[in-house]
Amino acid sequence: MSTENALQTILIERIKNDTIVLPTLPAIALKVRKAADNPDINLNEMGDIIGQDPSLSARIIKISNSAYLGRAVKVTSVSQAVTRIGLSQIKNISTALAMEQLFVSKNQIVKGYINEIWDNTINVVANSLAVLQMFNKSKQKHLDLDTLTLAALVHNIGVLPILTEAERHDDVFANPTFLNTAIVKLSGHIGGKIMRQWDFEDSFILVAERWRDMRYQPKNVGYVDFVRLGVVINGGMESQKEAILESALQKGLLPNLDVLESDEFSEMKENAKSVFA
Repeated sequence: MSTENALQTILIERIKNDTIVLPTLPAIALKVRKAADNPDINLNEMGDIIGQDPSLSARIIKISNSAYLGRAVKVTSVSQAVTRIGLSQIKNISTALAMEQLFVSKNQIVKGYINEIWDNTINVVANSLAVLQMFNKSKQKHLDLDTLTLAALVHNIGVLPILTEAERHDDVFANPTFLNTAIVKLSGHIGGKIMRQWDFEDSFILVAERWRDMRYQPKNVGYVDFVRLGVVINGGMESQKEAILESALQKGLLPNLDVLESDEFSEMKENAKSVFA
């Protein structure tokens, strides 16, 4: 059996038997999400929970002061930052900011792959958000930035268990084609399993599970459209590039392709990237 088939067979068997090792959501993200689902939670209590994690606290303050939220007056405390962001958004934003903790490995070869995936993911997030901001200027708003931020961050989450399994097969890394084939074929299904295990809403499950699957063509504009376009702008999905760009134009995500080269788009993209710098 070839290395490629061996890896895929192992992964498929573990998916089927429900024994594949899935990543767990960072503890602070779990706390924030659980608290946000409590109808009696207030801003001060949420600030206290976030304040338990110095790294998340610093990043929440940073994002509340960023051009991403379009605010000029600076805040200096977690409680001020939570008040500015609001309880309705803090759940997804806090989860998004904690996601980087998952993209780590002690294996140097795997670490290189994971670092590249994280960098690409941030670019996809930035591209997607810039397009949504431009879209929201001219269309009726029904999609929000914080949900898209998290959706774009988890769109490729299914890759992590594949890399974990691949660590046991050194020869896979000698020929990246083996690994890439497994990722393309299986990461969507695994990503959906992760989102369900984390008890995420359907919009996140849909993105993680179906963004690669061009058979899925939603009639109405959704988060999958923005993530796919973000991937294409970043140089991915090359064989589907024309179809995705054409769909973006038909659905009105973009008025024309020239806007992708505009200063306005570049500024929006850099503002979004700065949140994760």
